[in-house]
Amino acid sequence: MASWFPENVSTMGGEVDSIFWLIYYITAVWFVLTEGMILYFIFRYRRRPGQRARYVTGDKFSELAWVLVPLAIVVALDVWIDIRGTDVWAKVKGQRPAADIVVRATAKQFNWDFFYPGPDGKFDTADDLRLDNSLHVPVGKVVHVILTSQDVIHSFFLPHFRLKQDAVPGREIPVWFEATKPGEYEIPCAELCGFGHTGMNGLLYVHAADDYERWIKEKWPVDK
Repeated sequence: MASWFPENVSTMGGEVDSIFWLIYYITAVWFVLTEGMILYFIFRYRRRPGQRARYVTGDKFSELAWVLVPLAIVVALDVWIDIRGTDVWAKVKGQRPAADIVVRATAKQFNWDFFYPGPDGKFDTADDLRLDNSLHVPVGKVVHVILTSQDVIHSFFLPHFRLKQDAVPGREIPVWFEATKPGEYEIPCAELCGFGHTGMNGLLYVHAADDYERWIKEKWPVDK
C-alpha cells in the first residue's frame, strides 16, 4: 500500500505519512468490525419460522453498552490521533527550523512566480531573480517559501514532500521543507482556481550541492 504515495523525499514526510497510516489502519479495523457485526446480526436474527422479532428498549445497561462502549473507544482513538497529530503539526507549522534559503512564491492564474533575493539577501532590489514555474533548491538545506496570491486562492502542493498550503490573496504564508534526494518534482496547484487550473503545474529542481552552486553562479556571475 505504500505504493499509493509518491516517494517521500523530505525530512518531515515520514511523520506526515505516519499520521495517515494511523488513521487508515484505525478506520480499516473499525470498518471490518462494524461490517462484521452487521453481517452477524443479519444472519443471527434473520427471519425464521417460529422465531419472533425481539424489541430492544435500550434502557438496560447491557443494552446501552452497545452504544457506550463503542463511543468510549472512538473517543479514545480520536484523542490518540489528536495527540500524534499535534506533534506533527508542531514540527511542520510551529517549529520551523532556521532557513538556509528563502524564496517568495506568488501564485496567479495560472502559474507560479518564484523570486530569489539575490546576493544582497533582500527582496525587491535590483538583483532579484524571477523564475516562471521553476523552483531551484539544494539538497539537504532548509528552504522557506513565502506564499501569496495575486488573484484567487491557489494551493502550493509538493506531493513528494508531503507539503500542501493555500496561497491566499493579501496574505504572506510561510512554509518550509528540506529535500533529501536530488531530482525533479512537480508543483501542482491543488485548489480549483479557474479554467486553467489543470495546467498550473510548476517544477521543483533539487540539486546536489555542487550543481546548485553552479546554478547560483550562472544566475549571479561574480563579475556582474
